[in-house]
Amino acid sequence: MVNKNKCISCGACVNSCPVNAISFDKNGKAQIDKNLCISCGTCQAICPVEAIDISKK
Repeated sequence: MVNKNKCISCGACVNSCPVNAISFDKNGKAQIDKNLCISCGTCQAICPVEAIDISKK
């Protein structure tokens, strides 16, 4: 799950996802496609503002 209030739209998570499960929504905030996500944790680890929590997909 992405906390949209914390997301700064830096793109680190989008660029780090090995399965391309993350994209930007119409407001420029990250969103995770639950059907593609493999819960590897890369996006959560790389997010500079800790806006991602994959345990709450």
